[in-house]
Amino acid sequence: MDRKIELEHWLQETLDSQPFTLTTASSDASFRRYFRVHLGDKTLIAMDAPPPQEDCRPFVKVANMLLDAGLNAPKVIAHDLERGFLLLSDLGDATYLQHLNNDTAQMLYLDATNALIKLQLASKQHDLPPYDEALLTREMQLFPDWYVAKHLGFSMNSEQQGWSQQTFEALNKNILAQGQVTVHRDYHSRNLMVTPQIDDRHSPGILDFQDAVHGAITYDLVSLLKDAYIQWDEEQVIDFAVRYWEPAKKAGLPVPQDFSEFYRNFEWMGAQRHIKVLGIFARLYHRDGKDGYLKDMPLVMHYLRKVCERYVELRPMLRLLDALEGKVPRPKYVV
Repeated sequence: MDRKIELEHWLQETLDSQPFTLTTASSDASFRRYFRVHLGDKTLIAMDAPPPQEDCRPFVKVANMLLDAGLNAPKVIAHDLERGFLLLSDLGDATYLQHLNNDTAQMLYLDATNALIKLQLASKQHDLPPYDEALLTREMQLFPDWYVAKHLGFSMNSEQQGWSQQTFEALNKNILAQGQVTVHRDYHSRNLMVTPQIDDRHSPGILDFQDAVHGAITYDLVSLLKDAYIQWDEEQVIDFAVRYWEPAKKAGLPVPQDFSEFYRNFEWMGAQRHIKVLGIFARLYHRDGKDGYLKDMPLVMHYLRKVCERYVELRPMLRLLDALEGKVPRPKYVV
């Protein structure tokens, strides 16, 4: 049976045959699809996460963790975990990306960093999988496998493979030494929603959290401030980072006492994420036929080059990027 028809039958049972209509809400970089369920003047969200490609259990677990921490996440109203169907409260369709501009950025990012601190303060190490060396390396390996070999059609020689391996090891050493907390893992402008205040919960509404892990404290801040979909100049990024770091330090979170050390950790964590994201975007195109992320690759590459130019330990990766130069057009960014 077609998944959408099966979902509609499940909703009829779950909603006691109340009349409803479905419209497409969104899809993401996975196999999941989201539909808005219209019930008169009320709306809910139905998630279709087809097994065996997707597992709804982590979503339900992390949603409850976020709600217990006082954050604004969708409430799970009903579920059929075996068939991969969830019925959720609706946080609307007003993303941060749609609303961020020079006038709104300070307020929206303040809300987002305050929520992030609240999430990190609620961390419990054994509730989530560890963001360990194996996972960090597996993510970065997407870059040589999918971006370099598949997307660029470039075959690295042994010396270039060594540059890549040396970079991965240096990044892992820094990242694993950072304070470890709950990590959303996709805390950026497409997954944060501008929502009205309901009870004590308000912006941001938080989505796409099912891949949460226990890992480096700078990861989600990098996702937020070095976003693949919107760019700020470095002075602004530093200002936003300070506005997170100061209250995080006061709250007792495991951040360095010196901001320069914290910002270095932030940038190195960013390098790991940028390497991974380039591989993911290439895989989404070549394996899954999703070309919408190709336009975002140049900004991610820009972030990666900037951090590799700044730190001598990351120069091996810069040499590799230089060897790849010209394989695809790279627009010039001025920061």
